[in-house]
Amino acid sequence: MLAAQEQEWIGGEEQAWRRLAVSAPAEVCRRTGARFDECSGVYVLDMFNSEVEIHPGHRKIRGTGDLCDLLRNVSHYARLSIVWYLVQAQETPPSGNLISPRQLPGGLIYARGSHVLPLERLARLYGGDPGAFLKKGEALGGECRRFGDASVMLYPFPRVPVLLILWRKDDEFPAHAELLFDDTCSLHLPADIIWSTAMLSITVFL
Repeated sequence: MLAAQEQEWIGGEEQAWRRLAVSAPAEVCRRTGARFDECSGVYVLDMFNSEVEIHPGHRKIRGTGDLCDLLRNVSHYARLSIVWYLVQAQETPPSGNLISPRQLPGGLIYARGSHVLPLERLARLYGGDPGAFLKKGEALGGECRRFGDASVMLYPFPRVPVLLILWRKDDEFPAHAELLFDDTCSLHLPADIIWSTAMLSITVFL
């Protein structure tokens, strides 16, 4: 199963790189909010309060700060998400309407098997300290929101906000966490890449 998934990731990334190579940089930047350096041929994209550099000519991606570890530790999620965002994102701002990934077409995959998001792990880590959760979110460029006991709006990509909500543990209930997307996310990313982006958004907290 894991070998099959790896083959799908490799094939999907190859397709995205080919499409990016023939895309006009001005058009890519207009759609995605990225910047392009004509001298180096490198796109620069804001991601979790850091910058990531994408070099289509060499098919290389390089992050700064904490993104270095993220790109190294979960490179299959990160590379797919970054390149597909540059290829597919549209010039459409967020609507402000938040939905669960399970409400997306094909969203039932989030409820079973290897696609279940590690939200329980996030809740266990921060359920006793919502302040630490907010501090981490702010370090990632997140904006505090008034949901649950603590919530942060993250920007893995300029046009794809992700809301993480935390409920603290108490004497009756364990800690709980939830992730919501803006309902425009499917305009910017294919369905499987939305899942990869959700994984990234949780992983940066762990």
